[in-house]
Amino acid sequence: MTKPLVSIITPCYNGEKSAHRMIESILNQTYSPIEYIFINDGSTDKTEELFNSYFPQFEEKGIKVIYRYQENAGQSTAVNLGLKLFTGDYLCWTDADDILFPDSVEKRVKFLEGHPEYGCVQSDAYIVREDDLDTPVKKISEGFPKSAEEDQFELCLRGESFICCHCFMVRTSALVDVLPSKAIYTGRREQNIQLMLPVYYKYKRYFLSEPLCSYVVSAESHSHGQEGKAERLLKQTDGYIDIFTTTLNGIDMPESERKKYIDIIMNIYAHRKLSLSVKLKDKVLAKEQLRILKDIGTDRARDHFAALAAGSVILTPLYKIIKKFF
Repeated sequence: MTKPLVSIITPCYNGEKSAHRMIESILNQTYSPIEYIFINDGSTDKTEELFNSYFPQFEEKGIKVIYRYQENAGQSTAVNLGLKLFTGDYLCWTDADDILFPDSVEKRVKFLEGHPEYGCVQSDAYIVREDDLDTPVKKISEGFPKSAEEDQFELCLRGESFICCHCFMVRTSALVDVLPSKAIYTGRREQNIQLMLPVYYKYKRYFLSEPLCSYVVSAESHSHGQEGKAERLLKQTDGYIDIFTTTLNGIDMPESERKKYIDIIMNIYAHRKLSLSVKLKDKVLAKEQLRILKDIGTDRARDHFAALAAGSVILTPLYKIIKKFF
């Protein structure tokens, strides 16, 4: 009996010093057959030379390799290209600097082969530091008590579940069912949300509580400091609104449901932006977010006080106290 083909897409930008981790973890998989699609996103270092050096090992392991170079356009564009190329029965996608454990693919395939009622499976993962890959800091599921629930759609919308790319395996038939174009919006990098949210809307997801991969935190992740943090968070928040609403608008669902889910997103992020408006002393931003909350019908007394506190030297300290306790 022919075993199902697993496709794995890895976008990579300037991975000369770190991409070996994922590449070698692909080579170390206990499962075959694997189709490995590596998208070089306009790297300016020796990423291409690094990847090419592994071709003999890929050939020896019987791993089908597809390598593509594109001008630098971001991860979502790179994944989008990979979606056009993959041919497997199951699909995974990974970051270039993380690590799959040797039995990661095998255990996910085994579950999906035995449970056709599920559209996808997600494992847990360890968070590790780049300077100490062998010592887990914690499991990524910690802080997400609803990780094991099968219906993840609204949990994903509310930020109550984690979406870590290399934790997933998706049944190709399910993905094509909800995303027949095999294309995602390339305006933002949140390809995980774009791929999983439509699947979650129609299919159940099973959670393997065992960590089957490591998410590597690099030193650069902690190098930004506090300067400009509120501005960065505001830009990030706008990005999430954009990607969630764009993705929701692309899902086949009744308009009444779509409005409900978009209202959930707007409520969450309007509250977040309202809080940021106080830090930024931006009264215009505060009033705009309060209006959004009023329109949805979720404004609270604390929100009205936040709008007053934005830009007020006297009220800002009091708002911090109110926010903490109420």
